[in-house]
Amino acid sequence: MARSGFWDDSERARKLIEELKEAREVSQPWADFGRRLQELEELLELGGGESGWEGELQEELLNVEKDFSRLEFKVMLSGPEAEKNAIFSIQAGAGGTESCDWVQMLWRMYSRWCEEHDYRIKLFHLNPGEEAGIKSLSALISGKHAYGYLRAENGVHRLVRISPFDSGRRRHTSFAAVEVVPELDEEIEVGIDDKDLKIDTYRSSGAGGQHVNVTDSAVRITHLPTGIVVQCQNERSQHKNRAEAMKILKARLYRLEMEKIRSQRQTQHQQQKEIAWGSQIRSYVFHPYTMVKDHRTGLTVGNVQGVMDGDIDAFILEYLKSAQTDRA
Repeated sequence: MARSGFWDDSERARKLIEELKEAREVSQPWADFGRRLQELEELLELGGGESGWEGELQEELLNVEKDFSRLEFKVMLSGPEAEKNAIFSIQAGAGGTESCDWVQMLWRMYSRWCEEHDYRIKLFHLNPGEEAGIKSLSALISGKHAYGYLRAENGVHRLVRISPFDSGRRRHTSFAAVEVVPELDEEIEVGIDDKDLKIDTYRSSGAGGQHVNVTDSAVRITHLPTGIVVQCQNERSQHKNRAEAMKILKARLYRLEMEKIRSQRQTQHQQQKEIAWGSQIRSYVFHPYTMVKDHRTGLTVGNVQGVMDGDIDAFILEYLKSAQTDRA
C-alpha cells in the first residue's frame, strides 16, 4: 500500500485491500488456533494426573473443537465466487398442484434460513400455481457468502407425503428444482446477441400490491440458443424489470460458460432439465416415516419439521466438506 502509484487506481486498490482483509480473516485465526493448542498441551503436562483440571481442560477442548469447525467452514467458503450474493430460483416439476405446493414449502424453508442468517431477499418474480402453491420464483439473496452457502442447494428436491389435495389420502411424490448462481460483478461482460432473445411483457400477478397489475410491466426473456427463461415483475417500471431480468440471464449464461470451461459433462441447466425421478439431490419423507436424506453425502436427519423451519446448516456443511474433499 505504501508503494508508489498504489492509489492511482482507487477501484483496484480497494479490491486488493479487501482481498488482504479476507486473507487475514482466515490466516490470523489459524495462528491463534496453533497457539491455543500449544497452551492446552502445556496445561496437560502441568496438570498431570491431578484432579480438578479435567473440567477446565474438557471445556477448553470443546471450545477449540467449535472454533476449528468455524475455521474449517471459512476455508470451505473461500474462492472468487463464494462471497457473492446468490440469484436463487425454484421451479415446480413433476406432480402438478402437489409440486407447486412443494415449491411454496421450500421457499418458506429457505426464507426462514435467510432470516436466521441475516440475509436480505429481493423477489424478482413469483408465478402462483393454478390451484395452490407456486409454479416458479426467482430472487436475489444478499449477504456475505450467500452463494458460498446456497450453492449446496443446487438440484432437484423430492417430497414424499400423504397429499392434502387427495380425498383418498394417498401418498404422493413431488419434485422441485432449485438453481443457484452467483450475482455477477458489474465489470464482467457477457456478450448476448439481441437476435438470440425473445422478450415478452405481461401484466404482473400475485403479491406485490395493485400497482404492479395495472400495466404490462412484467418481463420474460427467453435465451433461444440455451432455452434459459428468466422473469422479473417486482418493479413498477418495465425498463427496470427488463434490466433485472437481463442481470439474471447474464449470471446464468456466465455460470453455464464457466462450467463448460471446467470440462463438466453436464451443465447446471442440463442437469435440471428433467425435474423428476432419479435426479434428486435430497428427499424429504413425511410418510410412512419421517426423515430428510441428502443423496450426495448420505446425511440423514430425522427432525423433518426442524428442516422445514429452515434448519438446513448440517446439509450445507456436509456438502461443502464433501466438495472440498473431491477437489483435494
